[in-house]
Amino acid sequence: MRITFFVALLSFSTSLSAQTTADEILGIWLTAGKEPAKIQIYKTENKFYGKIVWMKNPTEAGVVRTDKNNPDKNKRSQPIVGLQILRSFTFDGKKEWEAGTIYDPENGKTYSCYISLKDKNTLKVRGYIGVSLLGRTEIWSRSSL
Repeated sequence: MRITFFVALLSFSTSLSAQTTADEILGIWLTAGKEPAKIQIYKTENKFYGKIVWMKNPTEAGVVRTDKNNPDKNKRSQPIVGLQILRSFTFDGKKEWEAGTIYDPENGKTYSCYISLKDKNTLKVRGYIGVSLLGRTEIWSRSSL
């Protein structure tokens, strides 16, 4: 009887420690691809946001890269470093941050998005149009600035 209780208690405490918490997403994340960037994910009230804090190539022909493809002409002169690309994510209480958007400065488009942690140092970011089947997934790695 004592052994059964101990095993049950141990498995319960293990499942609690494995549960994802909302703030585990906070920090600096390195994107993949030919033009890597570092995204700082931060929290304002109960929503999560992300901004570009570093780029491998922050200049183009000696000039600071700007958000030249933004559909809002007034924002096209904004530098890409410092640009908010993740907006208004909420934690589902289990393992995903959802109901947010991701902005792609390469084409000036905003997509629906959800984010999940594969492990404490690996982030899965899924941007899509309409339904999540029509989209693209990127894997980001935890980094430092």
